[in-house]
Amino acid sequence: MSVVPPQTDRPVRVAIVDDDKMIHSLLEQLLLAGGFDVVGHAYDGDQVPELISAHRPDVVLMDLRMERVDGIAATRALRSRPNPPGVIALTSFDSQASILDAVDAGAGGFLAKDAGPAEIFAAIRSVANGDAMLSPRATRVVMDQRALSQGDQRSRAAAAILATLTERERDVVALVVSGRSNQEIADELFIGQATVKTHVKGAMEKFGVTNRVSLAVAVSHAQAL
Repeated sequence: MSVVPPQTDRPVRVAIVDDDKMIHSLLEQLLLAGGFDVVGHAYDGDQVPELISAHRPDVVLMDLRMERVDGIAATRALRSRPNPPGVIALTSFDSQASILDAVDAGAGGFLAKDAGPAEIFAAIRSVANGDAMLSPRATRVVMDQRALSQGDQRSRAAAAILATLTERERDVVALVVSGRSNQEIADELFIGQATVKTHVKGAMEKFGVTNRVSLAVAVSHAQAL
């Protein structure tokens, strides 16, 4: 496999943090062949501050599972420093929790240890330039979590609106959600259809929707909390 050196004015300076010396050796050989500058090594997370101060790398390849201080804690501490290097979480255990923890801690990349040279090189270049680089699986996990978070935000907003409805409006929209017609709602609540329509219209205005289906969806979001 041919190796393409990084397209920068100087080699990207990389530090490796991993508790496996064989991983250090393999990564160093790979990165040197790719035109990168391997400037330092650490074998546990508690050695990271000294490593960064001594060598000032552009990018740190950070193992997530280490004995004394794990890569998540080390990354979080590192990213809190002034002008920190980029961090790529490099692990053989890419669970959803570890991906989200690494991204939350400030890692700009997440790669499995069995990633190929091209993928590793691209991640290092990307993170060195201040961009993010995640594996396809990590990207899917982060996007799914973001969609879930946005759903939670919609639910909270809808719940806040639901709390502003009058008691009778809440009674009416609860029956709208259950699929009842205006006549059925009127019969169950012993009110006229015109009154039902008034309450439905008032609830739709408060939720900012224009039809009964959208009203039912909004109320369902509110009730999901």
